[in-house]
Amino acid sequence: MAAGLLLTMGAQTSASVSNPAIGQLLWSEEFNGTSLNTGAWTATDGNGCQINLCGYGNAELQYYSPNNVSIVNVPFESGTRALAIQARNQTIGSNVFTSGKIDTKGKVQVQYGMVEVRMSTPAVATGLWPAAWMLGVSPQTWPRNGEIDIMEMGHKASSRTAAGSPSANNFVGSNVITYQQAACVPGNESCAASTAWQTKNWYVSSTPLTNRFVLYRLYWTESEMRFTVVDNGVERNMYDAPLPVNSTALQAPFYLLLNLAVGGNFTDAASPGQVSAPLPGTMYVDYVRVYRLDGKGTVKLGNQTVPEVGKFGVFTDTTSVNNKLVAGTSSDIFLWNGASSGAGNLPPYEGSNVIAWSYNTPGQWFGGGVQSRQARDLSNFRNGTMKFRIKIPANVSFNIGVGDTYTNQNWVNFPANTTTHGLVRNGEWATATVPVSTLIGPKVALQSLLDVFMISSDANRSPASAFQFAIDDIVWDSGTTTTPPPAPTGPTYVTQTSATTLQFTANTGSWADVHYTVNNGAQQNVRMRLDGSSNSFIAGGLKIGDVVRYSFTYWDTARNYAVDTAWQSYTMK
Repeated sequence: MAAGLLLTMGAQTSASVSNPAIGQLLWSEEFNGTSLNTGAWTATDGNGCQINLCGYGNAELQYYSPNNVSIVNVPFESGTRALAIQARNQTIGSNVFTSGKIDTKGKVQVQYGMVEVRMSTPAVATGLWPAAWMLGVSPQTWPRNGEIDIMEMGHKASSRTAAGSPSANNFVGSNVITYQQAACVPGNESCAASTAWQTKNWYVSSTPLTNRFVLYRLYWTESEMRFTVVDNGVERNMYDAPLPVNSTALQAPFYLLLNLAVGGNFTDAASPGQVSAPLPGTMYVDYVRVYRLDGKGTVKLGNQTVPEVGKFGVFTDTTSVNNKLVAGTSSDIFLWNGASSGAGNLPPYEGSNVIAWSYNTPGQWFGGGVQSRQARDLSNFRNGTMKFRIKIPANVSFNIGVGDTYTNQNWVNFPANTTTHGLVRNGEWATATVPVSTLIGPKVALQSLLDVFMISSDANRSPASAFQFAIDDIVWDSGTTTTPPPAPTGPTYVTQTSATTLQFTANTGSWADVHYTVNNGAQQNVRMRLDGSSNSFIAGGLKIGDVVRYSFTYWDTARNYAVDTAWQSYTMK
């Protein structure tokens, strides 16, 4: 198919990732400045050991340095400025190579749409590994957060065999990695499932893809993904058919990464002496752009973690709360030691759901917990409590804990046959109320919680007999009453959804446009996304004190004509 983009203002009913209707440009990084835009990107400084992951989990050989990242004039394309990431023969500590890596974590996140990267790679030969990719913003460990590899080059020879063993400089691939229970087999303890496994996921060019610009595209909706290469004006598919979205991790926001690795288990260079790629080698990125696809796609700027207020439900059915997690949707329930425990059959305390386990192997430890799929800011609960209900034999000693995204944990002990934090130990359903200040201890960061409830056996008193136990109605209480604001009832309105985002809504039943300015700047005119009878659009990158002036144009279905609303203003709080 032709490489040109079909730009549309309205979604087409026949549009799909295979027949894409590309809408407005949502966000772009053009790399035209004098230096890296640190408002959107962060340059990595380290070899992975600084995060207890030496070699970044891939046995990579380089040290990533911000000094290897710059914005330059492209030597082979006059008038083009681009990001330059250079791999060098340079020693820092135990690493004899340096290179560069940047990402938008905590600054720019993308969910759905068409992502386009115009990029040039150096000759990769053996040892260079350029990549444009994405990771889920979820703080859950890889691969539960999801990985989307828009493009990768530098594959080891065995990965190119099925394509006829072309040169690594002519071969580019893509991949999607998620957690899948079916992938939990000996030797793959992470349960990482790759869509590239025994599947055609590549493009082979008749001429080297190096030292010239090529377009790489990801088409992404809530149900499908498609990866393509635009080479010499012709768009080619990486996979033979679109990939189905088979994990909820792929229906969440992702952040962007660009890097040039040296060596590692993706390549055939396990040691420095096996690197044959000419160095220095420079990867150039002209731009990264995100467009709407079939009316879908959002880009949010800044930290999107909104502080919870009032009461926050970790696991509850009927208790009135301001917000709550839902197992399988916004949280996961983990049983850590299947050798000692399994599913139980105790009924719930309230509602229809319960965490029920059976401890079957006396002398072994048990444990599990509720983990949020996104970081949760519970800083408003510092003076509050966490309440939970539990049914467990009185002679079992156990611990309750929480953990943050920085790997800090704290535990509170509940001794056997002893009333602790109000928990009466009689073997029946009872309630514990733990002060948050006690629960988090001296290290746990309330503003970035991941494990919002954990339970484990007491290491000093392992259970001596089998038993059933159940947990229910886990609720964090800030100690202050917060009534959720009533939903606006008019056809058009705005809602501040975070400190940096403002949502425009038009419940008009047909199309609607929003027109807005920020601090009297240039006017933006946006066709809003229509879901059912409601149109919405979220403006990002705002800050407290910004004045947003706005008006709407929408189709009045009752009167059969377009209506322009009066201009209004909103000040970010």
